[in-house]
Amino acid sequence: MKTLQDILYRVRIEGIFGRPSIAVTSLSLDSRTLKQGALYIAQKGTQLDGHDFISQAIKNGARSVICESLPKMCEEGITYVVVNNSAQALGVMASNFYDNPSEKLQLIGITGTNGKTSISSLLYKLFSLEGYSCGLLSTVSVKYADKEFQATHTTPDAITLNKYFKEMIELGVSHCFMEVSSHGIAQHRIEGLEFAAGVFTNLTHDHLDYHKTFKNYRDTKKLFFDALPKTAFALTNLDDKNGGYMLQNTQAKKYSYALRQHADYKTQILECQFTGMLLKIQNQEVWTSLVGNFNAQNLLAVYAIADLFNLPSIDILKQISKLKSVEGRFQSFQTEGGVTVIIDYAHTPDALAHVLETINTIRTRNESLFTLLGCGGNRDHEKRPKMGQIAAELSDKVIFTSDNPREEDPATIISQMIEGVPAEHYKKILKVTLREEAIAMAGQLAKERDIVLIAGKGHEDYQEIQGKRYPFNDFELAQQFFSKTD
Repeated sequence: MKTLQDILYRVRIEGIFGRPSIAVTSLSLDSRTLKQGALYIAQKGTQLDGHDFISQAIKNGARSVICESLPKMCEEGITYVVVNNSAQALGVMASNFYDNPSEKLQLIGITGTNGKTSISSLLYKLFSLEGYSCGLLSTVSVKYADKEFQATHTTPDAITLNKYFKEMIELGVSHCFMEVSSHGIAQHRIEGLEFAAGVFTNLTHDHLDYHKTFKNYRDTKKLFFDALPKTAFALTNLDDKNGGYMLQNTQAKKYSYALRQHADYKTQILECQFTGMLLKIQNQEVWTSLVGNFNAQNLLAVYAIADLFNLPSIDILKQISKLKSVEGRFQSFQTEGGVTVIIDYAHTPDALAHVLETINTIRTRNESLFTLLGCGGNRDHEKRPKMGQIAAELSDKVIFTSDNPREEDPATIISQMIEGVPAEHYKKILKVTLREEAIAMAGQLAKERDIVLIAGKGHEDYQEIQGKRYPFNDFELAQQFFSKTD
């Protein structure tokens, strides 16, 4: 069993009040569910302050407390540790409590606005096909050995992360591919982890409700690379204007990939269809069932990571040819009536533009392109008119609808999206507030050879309305409504 003193190794401490030799049975952020002998970490959150629940934590069994300021009344027999930043301290303590499991893994972190889920999931599949025992921490799910859990956050809290890594080590996992979100970086959830590699995908408009400015968002992402050790390597996308900036101060070995710029790893799209594309990666041709420039970039990043881990080039290409689209990422099917339906998670202006540009590059223009989308409630308001503009300019018909309205009025969100639509495109617009009805309408309107993009939710299997989550799956509903196409 660990003592508090063991767990505090490398933590910046401002004061200890009580016995540091006290035993710690577990770590907890929740005063309601902790167990006897737990160490309670009081964190200041966006809505609640964990310091307000210290007394409740002690009543429920906590025997030691991490805090940024002492409570007015300190209870006898309890050890209090004062730190400058509880969240930052937690990352280091969680690693120590679980015997620093990330140091025993090849942990690869992928960050950026778009592409994190695709790259991490494709790497997991490729390395697994090559016989490695792998772990995956993504927006969609957590996987390792024969276990799979539904993800609750893109980047879980530090306790959960280290618990996963500890079990991965016990089960023989050698490589873990992990999405690293800007929230996870800003909230110190990855503090104390040892990364073997970091990947930067791109940076576009997103999460400004949290970061307030694009500069803050960009600089938060950069912190991940600034913290990489000399033993790691960093891979960046030079097609993004922020690609070089991300690696300016990193100690890690630097590598790059790109479609358009000079880089260490290059690819070229030789042919592109809805069924797949022919790529030339490092002067070697490979057919993939994935589609679009963004997927060409994703696959190039996958190739580069595999190559930098010394997998043979011929094996990498062979496995790339077997990889399938990640759930909810340009996931398509064709109805008996000849309508092509595409489900994509595109929920940022840049991602939506990339998907629509890909479709418009492939299509013949003898058909109509329908785009169905909404914007999430209680999130970044600035991107709503931008997404409305992009959808209207790049589609023949747009159905504006709901997408996790949360506590907001769906009609207000739709109106804000329409504000960005140029007047000459108003005639393209339909408003259907209920998303299920919107999908049904698209199924009725689409004719043979038409293309329907259902954007925004991708893999999500719920709609969040007024604090409740209701079962909802775009792909399943599309198959249900579009199967009736004549």
